[in-house]
Amino acid sequence: MSDWLEHSVQVQVEIPIDYVWNLWSDLEQMPKWMKWIDAVKIQTDNPEISVWTLKSGIWKFDWKSRMLRVIPRQIIEWESIDGLPNRGAIRFYDRHGSSTIKLTVAYAIPGILGKVMDNLFLGNMVKSTIQADMNRFREYALQIQSQIKSKDIKS
Repeated sequence: MSDWLEHSVQVQVEIPIDYVWNLWSDLEQMPKWMKWIDAVKIQTDNPEISVWTLKSGIWKFDWKSRMLRVIPRQIIEWESIDGLPNRGAIRFYDRHGSSTIKLTVAYAIPGILGKVMDNLFLGNMVKSTIQADMNRFREYALQIQSQIKSKDIKS
């Protein structure tokens, strides 16, 4: 029996929701801002399924995820269907010229071991890592938007 541990973080990005959505909805780009995510591959025969690889030090986990719900500019919701048990959602809030992005991630850890590990260190480590990922996303998105604006000015 497993317990599910859940963490939510959010970040404000000073760019319009369309830019934010376009970056996040391209899942294969996530390793650019998510420290633990080594690769994401969308299955060509079924684009609702993706294969993820997480690496951190000596740990490496692979899993398949399925998109449960995608509402453009609002939410991407997923669950794993094989490998590392996890689920979550990324929610997008349009702030009229800027965007708030909230990431919720849940993962299963076996019974009492999960509770002990979460209380000792795991929960804080996961939450601080995904918050850092969101901060890296903000910087990445601002950089991409700046590059786009520079190209537009030069054209």
